[in-house]
Amino acid sequence: MKNNLALALRNESGALHVVKNVVGACEDVKGMDIAVLDVRSVSDFADYFVVVSGRSDRQVQGLTNKVIEELHRSGSRALSVEGYEDGQWVLVDCGDVVVHIFYEPVREFYDIESLWMRAKRVELPGAA
Repeated sequence: MKNNLALALRNESGALHVVKNVVGACEDVKGMDIAVLDVRSVSDFADYFVVVSGRSDRQVQGLTNKVIEELHRSGSRALSVEGYEDGQWVLVDCGDVVVHIFYEPVREFYDIESLWMRAKRVELPGAA
């Protein structure tokens, strides 16, 4: 199976560049079960969702901090951040990319990947 994200990232433009930076930031701070959904065919408000879990509310906040830091470092920015104080489900709106950072049990409860099951799941570089 082709690695769609790896091929697309060779161009590193626009939303995919943001996705690459967000995924890298999440990996740096041990984000769990990172998933990228291509929602272009089922949504008109975003191109990609990045979904990641943390083991605690503090890790969720740490993931959020790292994502925002990486966006800033790479010349992008978060348009808005919701849910940071509770650390259960943080939504980081990056324009064409929306990042969902969940406390692990909350992610299981909401099962966002099933809600967006018509979206194409993008394989991450290095994923089995």
